[in-house]
Amino acid sequence: IVAHREEHGPFSNRKAVLKVSGLGPKAFEQSAGFLRVRDGDEPLDASAIHPESYAVAKKILQEIELAANAPMEEREQKLTALQQRHSLAELARAFGCGEPTLADIFEQLVRPGRDPREDLPAPILRSDVLSMDDLYPGLTLEGTVRNVVDFGAFIDIGVKQDGLLHRSQIPHGTVLSVGDILTIEIEKVEKERGRIGLAWPDKEALDQRSARSEQRRPRNDKKENRKKPKVDWAVA
Repeated sequence: IVAHREEHGPFSNRKAVLKVSGLGPKAFEQSAGFLRVRDGDEPLDASAIHPESYAVAKKILQEIELAANAPMEEREQKLTALQQRHSLAELARAFGCGEPTLADIFEQLVRPGRDPREDLPAPILRSDVLSMDDLYPGLTLEGTVRNVVDFGAFIDIGVKQDGLLHRSQIPHGTVLSVGDILTIEIEKVEKERGRIGLAWPDKEALDQRSARSEQRRPRNDKKENRKKPKVDWAVA
């Protein structure tokens, strides 16, 4: 998609993505809701509304007598008034869609392209921690999970470099996701290499993880030096 855009210029609408080599109708159907085309032919392309729901979205806009590119304040005011007059269930039946889908469409018509992560609580960053020079082992602070990989998770702790919470520092059964806010502890700081090692502050949870790992570990007991039975090779 990026290569096609660089060669042919910006996409004018979502459907133009179908011109990309190797991207067929099925792939377009699955990816269309994640694509955003701003300042294109279709204002709804800048939202998270899937093309399959455009007909419903346009019915709603027709009901409130506004265009998709109308000022946000007007859309919000009229959509709020519409929901005050009718329940979500009534509107879903009238527009021929499910309630969850309708709620998402309402949200996107008011705030097109809204990232759901924007509604998550933000971590409380320390005002005295601005760079790696302010970090030291044992310091406890909050951070946001930015990436989860096989060997652990990278955490944004408010400095330029993300810290690494190695998988050995994550308690057994704990599943981390991007956007999670954690309280973590600085384990080590390598300024020359630009690396920050993080630790899980709940040592008891880590001890329990270590105990489980020890129980699952196969034993490598040394074989006893048993004396082989003496064999009499006497010739009859």
